[in-house]
Order: sequence, then structure tokens, then C-alpha cells
Amino acid sequence: MAPIVPILIIFFVIALVVIGLPIAWYNKLVRLRQLIKESWGNVDVQLKRRYDLIPNLVNVVKGYADHEKQTLDAVIEARNRAQQNEGNIGAQAQDEQQLVRATRQMLAVAEAYPQLKASQNFLALQNELVDTEDRIAAARRFYNANVRDYNVSRTTFPTMLVAGLGDFPPADYFEVDDYTVRQAPAVSFAQ
Repeated sequence: MAPIVPILIIFFVIALVVIGLPIAWYNKLVRLRQLIKESWGNVDVQLKRRYDLIPNLVNVVKGYADHEKQTLDAVIEARNRAQQNEGNIGAQAQDEQQLVRATRQMLAVAEAYPQLKASQNFLALQNELVDTEDRIAAARRFYNANVRDYNVSRTTFPTMLVAGLGDFPPADYFEVDDYTVRQAPAVSFAQ
């Protein structure tokens, strides 16, 4: 009777490993997928903050630069398109990039108006926009880190065995292809 106890213990340990590990791997993938959703929520909150801020900035610029209507309309159109896009992350990133470009164009136009640049309203809104862009960048980094962890987990052994059985498609990164951010600044010491 005594030799049967170690065999039962070994059988129980093997059963626990065979059943327990796949459950743990599945739960890991589910947890990572939820982290992606949560971190996207953080990105979304910051994007909505930008969407709310931009019309105020456009109105202040409009008060000083009435004849720049085309530039201001482009900003509002890009804002509305980005705000309404709730499709995949890649498409939303493209709309966000258009919004960033249009906003930069508007701020470049504002440089031509010294009274506007000195306006406390404009300066406060511009500082809020810079702060919001920093928050978006931080939220995007957090989101992309979670996407990376999830995508690595779902494609590495042994977790990939469980990912193939469940609904664990690859997650998209929220990338902003901003030429001005990636371009090295030109430095010249010529007079």
C-alpha cells in the first residue's frame, strides 16, 4: 500500500502541471490584453483633452488672424476627423498625425502676429497644448509597452500554444510618424 502513495503524488503533480500551466498562460494573455485596453483608455483621455483644447486655441487665433481662415479650417477639420475616428489604432494614428500637422501650421501662422503671441489667453492655451502633447506621449509610451509585452507573450513559447487556441490577435502599436520629431536638427555656426 505504501508504494502507491508516491505514485499518486507524482500523478497529481503531473496533472497539476498539465492543467495548471496552460491556465496560467491563458490568464497571462487575458491580463495583458486588459492592460492594453486600460492603457488605451489613458491615451484616449489625453486625446479628448486635446480635442477640447484645440477649438479654444483656434478661436483665440481667429480673433487676431481673420484672413488665415483656410489654416484654421484645416485644424478644425483634422480635429473633427481624429475625434470621430474610433477604428483601428493605425487609422487613428494617421488622423492624429494630420491633426498635429495642422495644429503646428496654425501655431506657425500665429508667429506672424506679435499681438497674438503676447496674448495671455493664447500663451495659456499654447502651454496647455504643450502639456497635453507631453501627456499624450507618455500615455502612448505606456500603451506601446503593454502592446509589446502582449505581442511578445503571444508569440513566444510556451504561451503561443495557448494563444493559438484562444482569441488573441496581435495588437497594433500607436505610432506617430512625425518627420520633425525623427529628423536631426540642423546646426550651423555660420554667420
